[in-house]
Amino acid sequence: MAKNSNLRQAKAAKKDEFYTQYADIQKEVNAYIEYNPDVFRGKTILLPCDDPEWSNFTKFFAQNFEFFGLKKLISTSYAIESKNYKTDWQPTLFEIENPLYNADKSRLKGKIFTLDHDTNANGRIDINDLQWQYLEGDGDFRSEEVTKLRDEADIIITNPPFSLFREFVAWILEANKQFLIIGNQNNICYKEIFPLIKDNKIWLGRGFAGGAGHFVSIYEDIAVAGDHKPGMIRVSGVHWFTNLEHGRRHQPLQLMTMADNIRYSRHKEVNGKDYMKYVNYDAIEVPFSDSIPSDYEGEMGVPVTFMDKYCPEQFEIIGISLTLATTKPANLPKSQQGGPAFYLLDENGYKRLYPRIVIKKKQQP
Repeated sequence: MAKNSNLRQAKAAKKDEFYTQYADIQKEVNAYIEYNPDVFRGKTILLPCDDPEWSNFTKFFAQNFEFFGLKKLISTSYAIESKNYKTDWQPTLFEIENPLYNADKSRLKGKIFTLDHDTNANGRIDINDLQWQYLEGDGDFRSEEVTKLRDEADIIITNPPFSLFREFVAWILEANKQFLIIGNQNNICYKEIFPLIKDNKIWLGRGFAGGAGHFVSIYEDIAVAGDHKPGMIRVSGVHWFTNLEHGRRHQPLQLMTMADNIRYSRHKEVNGKDYMKYVNYDAIEVPFSDSIPSDYEGEMGVPVTFMDKYCPEQFEIIGISLTLATTKPANLPKSQQGGPAFYLLDENGYKRLYPRIVIKKKQQP
């Protein structure tokens, strides 16, 4: 599974200051617009924990308010004094020069920005028509104040705090809302999240190129990958999670037969080798998504990275190794011990695998 030291450190320290690029938002949202041009028409969108003075979510949806046919845009920010990571923050000129500015509230209170009509009478609704005021509280999404805004909204879109992903999803689904949010690949395996994916209540969006996102952040970029960007932090294994339909998830994988994979696969782990079966579960190991054999009728274990290629019309999700691996091989060496997992056995001994999604080919009508 893809891992990134930046993200692990951020989660451990609850450092959640990651700002999404405008181009990444645009690319992702375009996938839903292309599938359904009216997906946002007549809808109220809430962008919680989003600071319009720094974040691009509000800028993007405000600038496209009329094109998308929105009914209302609501954005809330989180008070600087409530954040885990303190900086030498200063209020922007946008706030200071406004008659509503209050130096005490500026640090202690969140803000709410709303857009629903042409306030400056220039004939169009855009970012210049945003109206704002201080919230009563600090803008925490769990507050009664922001929860009421959630209940008013049709769709919730944001890059939520990495450390609160599970709680944020539960907060959204409690109100049965549509959503588009950013999370880490590891979230797929969470016991609160995976059943929702299995039951087709949540799925992955179009995604970031190469499964890695570049975010504007206050943290040092110590990622080992080479594609760094000045002033940004690289985080691998990030995805968009959603319950909005898009066309990519209905595109089946083009696959070879088992025999052709063994003969022609570009992967050395597959080429010229037989597919192995797990020692403690009746399924074959498929180490790469493009190595799934098109003619195999039984259960197959695939990496978690398969989920951004998953087509629900092509495959059924059976479960995940974290719950399916109820037994372990006897006499495991200490190096192979750990939580529930699938194991392989070859001439080198037992090999404990990272979490596997178990799938089965659907019978086509």
